[in-house]
Amino acid sequence: MQHWARRLEQEIDGVMRIFGGVQQLREIYKDNRNLFEVQENEPQKLVEKVAGDIESLLDRKVQALKRLADAAENFQKAHRWQDNIKEEDILYYDAKADAELDDPESEDVERGSKASTLRLDFVEDSNFKNKVNYSYTAVQIPTDIYKGSTVILNELNWTEALENVFIENRRQDPTLLWQVFGSATGVTRYYPATPWRAPKKIDLYDVRRRPWYIQGASSPKDMVIIVDVSGSVSGLTLKLMKTSVCEMLDTLSDDDYVNVASFNEKAQPVSCFTHLVQANVRNKKVFKEAVQGMVAKGTTGYKAGFEYAFDQLQNSNITRANCNKMIMMFTDGGEDRVQDVFEKYNWPNRTVRVFTFSVGQHNYDVTPLQWMACANKGYYFEIPSIGAIRINTQEYLDVLGRPMVLAGKEAKQVQWTNVYEDALGLGLVVTGTLPVFNLTQDGPGEKKNQLILGVMGIDVALNDIKRLTPNYTLGANGYVFAIDLNGYVLLHPNLKPQTTNFREPVTLDFLDAELEDENKEEIRRSMIDGNKGHKQIRTLVKSLDERYVDEVMRNYTWVPIRSTNYSLGLVLPPYSTFYLQANLSDQILQVKYFEFLLPSSFESEGHVFIAPREYCKDLNASDNNTEFLKNFIELMEKVTPDSKQCNNFLLHNLILDTGITQQLVERVWRDQDLNTYSLLAVFAATDGGITRVFPNKAADDWTENPEPFNASFYRRSLDNHGYVFKPPHQDALLRPLELENDTVGILVSTAVELSLGGRTLRPAVVGVKLDLEAWAEKFKVLASNRTHQDQPQKCGPSSHCEMDCEVNNEDLLCVLIDDGGFLVLSNQNHQWDQVGRFFSEVDANLMLALYNNSFYTRKESYDYQAACAPQPPGNLGAAPRGVFVPTIADFLNLAWWTSAAAWSLFQQLLYGLIYHSWFQADPAEAEGNPEARESSCVMKQTQYYFGSVNASYNAIIDCGNCSRLFHAQRLTNTNLLFVVAEKPLCSQCEGGRLLQKETHSDGPEQCELVQRPRYRRGPHICFDYNATEDTSDCGRGASFPPSLGVLVSLQLLLLLGLPPRPQPQVHAHASRRV
Repeated sequence: MQHWARRLEQEIDGVMRIFGGVQQLREIYKDNRNLFEVQENEPQKLVEKVAGDIESLLDRKVQALKRLADAAENFQKAHRWQDNIKEEDILYYDAKADAELDDPESEDVERGSKASTLRLDFVEDSNFKNKVNYSYTAVQIPTDIYKGSTVILNELNWTEALENVFIENRRQDPTLLWQVFGSATGVTRYYPATPWRAPKKIDLYDVRRRPWYIQGASSPKDMVIIVDVSGSVSGLTLKLMKTSVCEMLDTLSDDDYVNVASFNEKAQPVSCFTHLVQANVRNKKVFKEAVQGMVAKGTTGYKAGFEYAFDQLQNSNITRANCNKMIMMFTDGGEDRVQDVFEKYNWPNRTVRVFTFSVGQHNYDVTPLQWMACANKGYYFEIPSIGAIRINTQEYLDVLGRPMVLAGKEAKQVQWTNVYEDALGLGLVVTGTLPVFNLTQDGPGEKKNQLILGVMGIDVALNDIKRLTPNYTLGANGYVFAIDLNGYVLLHPNLKPQTTNFREPVTLDFLDAELEDENKEEIRRSMIDGNKGHKQIRTLVKSLDERYVDEVMRNYTWVPIRSTNYSLGLVLPPYSTFYLQANLSDQILQVKYFEFLLPSSFESEGHVFIAPREYCKDLNASDNNTEFLKNFIELMEKVTPDSKQCNNFLLHNLILDTGITQQLVERVWRDQDLNTYSLLAVFAATDGGITRVFPNKAADDWTENPEPFNASFYRRSLDNHGYVFKPPHQDALLRPLELENDTVGILVSTAVELSLGGRTLRPAVVGVKLDLEAWAEKFKVLASNRTHQDQPQKCGPSSHCEMDCEVNNEDLLCVLIDDGGFLVLSNQNHQWDQVGRFFSEVDANLMLALYNNSFYTRKESYDYQAACAPQPPGNLGAAPRGVFVPTIADFLNLAWWTSAAAWSLFQQLLYGLIYHSWFQADPAEAEGNPEARESSCVMKQTQYYFGSVNASYNAIIDCGNCSRLFHAQRLTNTNLLFVVAEKPLCSQCEGGRLLQKETHSDGPEQCELVQRPRYRRGPHICFDYNATEDTSDCGRGASFPPSLGVLVSLQLLLLLGLPPRPQPQVHAHASRRV
């Protein structure tokens, strides 16, 4: 077998030496040494420069934010509250008006055309990826808020003055994107104006539930939610509680910590979490699923619930927010005030706030619940029906904002958010946030107001930050990344969420973006701590197509980005320390090389694919490379490579590599007969963006990415020494390869390493494309006991010669498998159409033996950014309604719609349609994603790579009476394993089957993960206490909604044409008056 292996190695090496042209390409580079310079990437300087540029970019946004927040506070302070304000008095652009006009069932159509709503013209703007109007702001009001209420109209009145500040900000910094004021009343005013992206279903967007608003409106939270599940809580009340808890969880961000428990006589956690855990997406999902399993039984025991909650908050042996501490209790009522518990755990300092929620329609005395909240710096809320849930599970943020407001300028600190998806179509963004405070006083000498008015935000698109990072000087495998205090990536080439979810931030941990190891854990911790550092590590990396894993060397360098919570890192392979910079000052040479890009030269010089890079500002992009090349050539006929509108570095390198690869054709490829060695094509790809495929006709079957930096063969060749084989990609579920017309080929590639003046770099990859069928025949001959001239002689048990892979193919299985476990060549004709499949799908028994004998090592990881097909819809039938449902006549009655009380009814109906407890609704579509077709999910990925065995190895697969003998040996200077095995004699040899295909998964067990949480740090600031805080506003005087009888009477009056005087909408804070 070793003799066969040497013959295979020699044949591969010989072909690559003759046709690959590695040595000749080195000579060509040296012959053209005067046309380029070797530049050095200095990691420390590079990363500090990029960090400084990002800091400058964000600082400009910070200045704009401060101008807006100061102006908003002054405008509101100068505003005079109007009790009798009417909708007709306010002129503004309603961002949802156009969508509502298109919807015959919408509220505004029922009311008729409103004179107060502006109609605007819009122009397309590529920066916003949207149609905008720079002269106006737009207003978005949540669907469940009555636009005509006095509070909302006054809010619209004073925020109108922000329009001029938005416009002035843009004049000073034209690169500004969305400028937004999110009001605590729910009103969003943003600039420039653009129509709202209306979803197909109900629009649930509420700015107060957006990640950036929550982060800006309060400091981090440690929250324990306790839910009364005694026997009196049943039916509708229990459903309301479950939904309320889920909505409460949605008000928490990754800076917060939470646990949820149910109680009756005893308290117990609803999930497997026994202590506070980070309120990240996956932990909240566990809570939400567990809450649905709560069952009502037993008697109410407030003492058990509160003691459990206080014990949770006092546990100092766990990671937590260490800022605001609070208990949220949901109950249907009770008599016990549990004063002894508060005296023991919380008094006199009252460091834990208590919020109580009376849920459902009942006749219990709510005074004890009010007392608990008021005695512990909290607030009392009522949730009588489904329509009250969203508003009352988020207004606790107003209470938490009090210490921030009272802290004044000290609390006016800009915070930068996690990455999230912009609701208006910008894509991935981060937002700078600044709280806006109410500076009014209730009267002369009175205490100042302690309400937060809202949060000011300015978006920065991730693409704008990426533009500040070096693009192509780092090579195909070098990159820049950035993380926040949670360890989540802000920038990373693997940050590619496949679905759009407006409800949650994009939280991909650095250790999930890459393959985790101890070295990366140390780097991550150092970056979170705001340190500088440098470390060279040996680590594993996935290939671009996620089929392979390579063990490589990487240099990590990192620095903090000052004035932010971010840290920036740079990753460079050792071979990317240096790079080529072309210097084509000779214009005649420029023209000469440029001519080799013209399609007219392809027949003689081979087909050229050019990387679709941004060479010039006016270059029209195209996914079709032929069209892109045409656009490029047309532009180059108008401008020169030295034009100011072009990237001179990219253009000069592209043209230089065009000339260098053409010289490879001239010196090597053109004079060779590819058919002699059964080659379909030869090729070269370069850092400069050229992929030249010879002969021209071979380009018809070329399927690799025209951007070398995005081509798996290119990146793997740079990371691996020797020849890298890449069989065609085959999915087990797809039909076998088509072997007609000799079009199926196997790529073999290798990097070209230059040494110039002691500096080593790899600027190109060359290779060949083998004809699969011809090389399968050649493989059999090379793995046989004959030369090319000899006639094959069949050997058997009675013969004195050795069996081989050619004549004994009925008895012996001979295969070449690559380092990922994929079949490359086989001596079995019926397996030729399975080339490219994971070998376990071809011979599960043999692949398992190779794995068990350490020829392969397995690496498992999770992809948290995957997209999965939507689940089949559940029961869409109507659930029992606990809310009053107006008749069709009501919807057609103008007077009915103008009533705030009727609007309250509409809210209840609306929420009855939203929540899954009542009707099924798709939250992705409801939240504002009209094109939602797939949902975010977790996929488990498995890759295999060569293990520790390098030498030739013999082993027996023990299957009782049908054991199999096999031999395996790595082929030197390749990524191939040569395996010769006896064919299985019977089916009893079937063992386990190794899986490589990506599979749907729930991810790692969350209950185990929270026991070893990843290192993180919370924000540097915390405002949870102020000695001057007035806690008297705690919900004592909450208004009760009218009974069903009152509402029915009201409806009858309306239908009789006797409309009552509209009343302002009831809000939890009567003092919200501004």
